[in-house]
Amino acid sequence: ERLVHFWANHFAVSADKLTVTGFTGSFEFEAIRPHVLGSFGAMLQAVERHAAMLLYLDQAQSVGPGSAAGIAARRNGRSVGLNENLAREILELHTLGVRSVYTQQDVTELARAMTGWTVAGLGRGAGRRAAGRRTPGSFLFAERLHEPGTRTLLGKSFAQRGEAQTTAILDMLAIHPATARHIATKLARHFAGDQPPEALVVRLEQRFLETGGNLPELYRVLIDAPECWAPGPVKFRTPWEWTLGAYRALGMREAPPGRALVNQFVQLGQPVWRPGAPAGYDDIAASWNGPDALLRRVELAERLAARSRVPINPRDRAATLFPDALSAATQQAIARAESPGQAIALMLVAPEFLRR
Repeated sequence: ERLVHFWANHFAVSADKLTVTGFTGSFEFEAIRPHVLGSFGAMLQAVERHAAMLLYLDQAQSVGPGSAAGIAARRNGRSVGLNENLAREILELHTLGVRSVYTQQDVTELARAMTGWTVAGLGRGAGRRAAGRRTPGSFLFAERLHEPGTRTLLGKSFAQRGEAQTTAILDMLAIHPATARHIATKLARHFAGDQPPEALVVRLEQRFLETGGNLPELYRVLIDAPECWAPGPVKFRTPWEWTLGAYRALGMREAPPGRALVNQFVQLGQPVWRPGAPAGYDDIAASWNGPDALLRRVELAERLAARSRVPINPRDRAATLFPDALSAATQQAIARAESPGQAIALMLVAPEFLRR
């Protein structure tokens, strides 16, 4: 589940955009979850074809200037054209990494190749006619929107026609050395600290290149890495991680009814499926450990403690949760609490609990 969350955040879409709202859940279940134990390339292909991504980054609106639809539109006095949003984020966020080996020309060339990648059931005209009887919301390649011609990215030429052109480009990007470095750095940062150990990044990078982006092989590197099993906590918990940890610490087996859990994530600043930007939620402590953010966790900890129906001895539970890391200061704070509820709340916001 942590890996599903990691990859859904890497390939972020946001329900804040009205046209995407109905697709954000299916995006995680259809494009992310089935590929978490597969290859990075397969996940990349599924992500970029999903309606949530195509709509979120405006790819469904992109029309090749030299395509049949583009020529017809100009003839009729209508303005249509290329949209580079998805192409840019594929290179900058999803694969090669920001300020790496690509240029603006590469962005434009990928955007040209991707024209025709759209969503069945949208609008009228060429897109609607090309959809035929396809299920609305499914991936659609509309030939009339596609910019013809050979595309050149990172010094390589792609002469494939239609949908196959972008498929070949994504396959190349999925195993590029810059992609290996980018993904290795993000995985190391997530599991071994905000300043990822260079030795771990290198091992992940090498394994990525050796296996063509086989994800379980990368996870094995992480599991075997001593950097991920440091004695002290190395990572500040995001609101998502902290909330799940709090429920587990209190022995709760089910999520609260209604919208309570959803509202809690909103209160803590990490609303479900709403990162608000293509880069996703930040994965460093500075984004989550500000005074206001910590105060919100304190307030929520107090409410959770008050609602907890499972009898808990906070001192014993803290010793169980942090067997080798429980500090004397935290033990003392819990012991001096004015009530069992306050002791539980203090346990949930102790430094040992805020980090992993």
